[in-house]
Amino acid sequence: MTILAVDGDVKYLEKIREAITEIEPDAEILCCTDSPQALAEARKKEIDTAFLNPEMEEISGLDLGQYLKELYPLVNLIYFTDHREYGFDAISQHASGFILNPVCEENVRRELGDLRHPTLEKDHKRVFAQTFGDFELFVDGKPVEFKYSRTKEVVAVLVSRRGAQVTNGEIIASLWEDDGDPVKKASYLRNLRQDLQNTFTRLRLTGIILKQRGSMAVAVDKVECDLYDWLEKKKDSKYRYLGEFMAQYSWSEYMAAELDELADS
Repeated sequence: MTILAVDGDVKYLEKIREAITEIEPDAEILCCTDSPQALAEARKKEIDTAFLNPEMEEISGLDLGQYLKELYPLVNLIYFTDHREYGFDAISQHASGFILNPVCEENVRRELGDLRHPTLEKDHKRVFAQTFGDFELFVDGKPVEFKYSRTKEVVAVLVSRRGAQVTNGEIIASLWEDDGDPVKKASYLRNLRQDLQNTFTRLRLTGIILKQRGSMAVAVDKVECDLYDWLEKKKDSKYRYLGEFMAQYSWSEYMAAELDELADS
């Protein structure tokens, strides 16, 4: 569990951290003294629960809470304050909890024990990669629409490599083989990478694609995939390999042959 705590008072923030640590010793706790810093942290790492002071400068705690909900719809917002009138705002925002100061261990334990979105409920993955038959990428149950059709093929290549970093050259070789001007293909790949980034930003997906200089990989722990599940569980998998793998792409034939052997063994 990743828990964010935001308050302008450093000493009080430390007391909140201590209370959370006592109850959730294995949680990753991110403490921020201002809302812009907290929002920046949230864009880098998914937040499960946030303890927010609604009276923050620059960006109010309530506005920060709304931004967090836009990033992560199942985030648990818990507001703490000296003023009861903020309770109505918390209810209107469908917050998980509301604490009248002080934020002590008893209050924190009560709120963490009755989360609006329990951690187990959030274990599902938003992204599903279908590889058996034709390749398709789904987010929240809907097929992803990219600006360029080739962008989806880039994702297919990454998914097929199961978390291994794939170089730009390897991606180009899969998509175009020996066809066309290498310089133009490299330029086009940059457009595809930008399309991928723009699309995932629009869908509020973070950490799905792991980038290094000149290469990319898919974060397999953030993606549900029929291939991954079948390779791990074989006959116990809920997915069945029936002889077709990413059928619309010619480069997938080599992997399909390997899967055929595994299916027969």
